Amino acid sequence: MAILAEQVDGVIGVDTHRDTLAAAAVSPIGAVLASTDSPANARGYRRLLDFARENVPGRRCWALEGIGSYGAGLASFLDQAGEHVVEVCRPKRAANRGGRKTDILDAVRAAKEALATEHLIQPRLRGEREALRVLLATRQGAVLASTAAINQLKALIVSAPDDLRAELRKLKRPAQLTHCAQLRDRPARDLEHRMTARALRSTALRVQALQAEAKDLEKEILALVREVAPELLGLLGVGPITAAQILVSWSHRGRFRSEAAFASFAGVSPIPASSGLTNRHRLNRSGDRQLNRAMHTITLIRMRLDPATKAYVNRKITEGKTSRDAQRCLKRVICRSIFKTLERTERTERTERTKTGNIKELTQAA
Repeated sequence: MAILAEQVDGVIGVDTHRDTLAAAAVSPIGAVLASTDSPANARGYRRLLDFARENVPGRRCWALEGIGSYGAGLASFLDQAGEHVVEVCRPKRAANRGGRKTDILDAVRAAKEALATEHLIQPRLRGEREALRVLLATRQGAVLASTAAINQLKALIVSAPDDLRAELRKLKRPAQLTHCAQLRDRPARDLEHRMTARALRSTALRVQALQAEAKDLEKEILALVREVAPELLGLLGVGPITAAQILVSWSHRGRFRSEAAFASFAGVSPIPASSGLTNRHRLNRSGDRQLNRAMHTITLIRMRLDPATKAYVNRKITEGKTSRDAQRCLKRVICRSIFKTLERTERTERTERTKTGNIKELTQAA
């Protein structure tokens, strides 16, 4: 496979920050042609585009760091302008820096990283995918805050006055939440009792509000997933949250060169760990851990509910694999199936859009 240096006349490396952007134009052989910096706003984006057209007028590519954060605005602007954009990880710096650290040097390193990389990283799409991502992140924040508030409520109950603790300890958690949310001040009680009741009421109301927020966000996520990839929800073990996470990590068709690359990104590709007469594989701890978590959730559900999955695991164990090794093999199979579903769904949607567009054109012509 040809590397980027054989396909372009130059690369524009960009080191992104909250307020500033540093850019460097680098030739295919690694020579620095020019460098500049600009503010991280619409005016700065246009200035960088003019800089690229002046120094690399022919075939060029942009290598951006932090496309998912500080570089999101520039990446979107360049995509709308028809520019070729790739994402680079943080460039490796020399072990002995010698105090040499500037934004321009980081931009040069980003460009050289893209030139030397065989498999380039395509930026994730925005639009529906970004909508799912922000909803997932917000829901996750609400769930974590709810868990922390529940733990705080439990701690308050443990240290509450004896009569209040005896009143609450016999209840299960949903009933505890409802009861604590309805607690009222009792003027006849001492100060400790009144303030503890107030703290319990405040914490319980916060838990209920966070749980309601998480449910509302889950409904929004479900509606989006049904619109983008309803086929995912038809797979056993795939719910709205896991489906949304898969779509966010996958992004779009063609971003991964193969299902093996997608499995590696998901952290479900086994890593050889053989030695001597021992032939085995170990767990892959790299990749997108949120996507890996979604795959693990699907695997556990299928192992519990799907007869075909149970038979597959038993067969692997009969072949001499441990239960964990059998589970890793199963994750790999599930990942392959999900990847094919995603790629097939995207292809079908494009075909339907093309047919719809042709029908509209014929109708207008008639």
